[in-house]
Amino acid sequence: MQTDCVQPFLFEHLDIRGALVTLDNTWLELAAGRDYPDDVLHTLGEMSAVTTLIAANLKQPGRMTFQLRGEGPINLLVLDCDEQLRLRGMARWNAESLIPGAALPQLLGDGQLLLSLDAASMRQPYQSFVPMQGDSVAAIFEHYLTLSEQQPTRLLLAANAERAVGVLLQKLPEADHKDADGWNRIGHLLATLKADEHLALSPLDLLHRLFPEEDVRVFAARPVQHHCPEDWEKIHAMLRSLGRDECDAILREHGVIHVRDDICNRDYSMNAADLDALFSAPAHRMH
Repeated sequence: MQTDCVQPFLFEHLDIRGALVTLDNTWLELAAGRDYPDDVLHTLGEMSAVTTLIAANLKQPGRMTFQLRGEGPINLLVLDCDEQLRLRGMARWNAESLIPGAALPQLLGDGQLLLSLDAASMRQPYQSFVPMQGDSVAAIFEHYLTLSEQQPTRLLLAANAERAVGVLLQKLPEADHKDADGWNRIGHLLATLKADEHLALSPLDLLHRLFPEEDVRVFAARPVQHHCPEDWEKIHAMLRSLGRDECDAILREHGVIHVRDDICNRDYSMNAADLDALFSAPAHRMH
């Protein structure tokens, strides 16, 4: 069984393309040690799946980030995926306002979902707000992708504590000329898939289950992994930007400088000797 991958495919005679994503170890590592409530877990899992699908489908390689900030029970959500399909992410929630089983619009509240794309060919990152129209993560991104890419899009997403999965379908310009009913037929077949079945099947088994009569060309799968390594260089750069006086003041007050990296669920600590080494060494030599 192929796991932790994006599986691109094409309906040979329909001019419809698609991709499947399955996140197993990637999803387990991303959510490990977080103790997410079920509703937060499902939302973050579906966001992880759709972020990976969109990153794998970019016309130019780059790092893509989705960030939600708002006043809903889920008040912060960050997903980040680079051109090598290395994924990381996290969610923050307000336990007091979280109502189990609430619909997605109630979970997200009046938050704004921002997309950022940083590619080598760009002078500065591209940013765009994703309109949160729809009562599910799939519906929100179907609407966004259809508008932004000018191609009708269908999404199906599911997640539980062990796995996050997704299917993306896009109608290409010549689809109606090749088969006037093709897009509707494929959409109806996709709608027959239930969440528990979606979570249980491997990508190739899923294609056979959904589209047994269609001529589907399958391309090489692309591996996905969780990637959130220790990054002291980033911590050193941040402390250098504060300056020695500010760092010394923090050290006098707390006895240690503590930095929390929420997205990677990691803590960094520096004592007086560490601070002396940081500010006495050239910036480029600190690792």
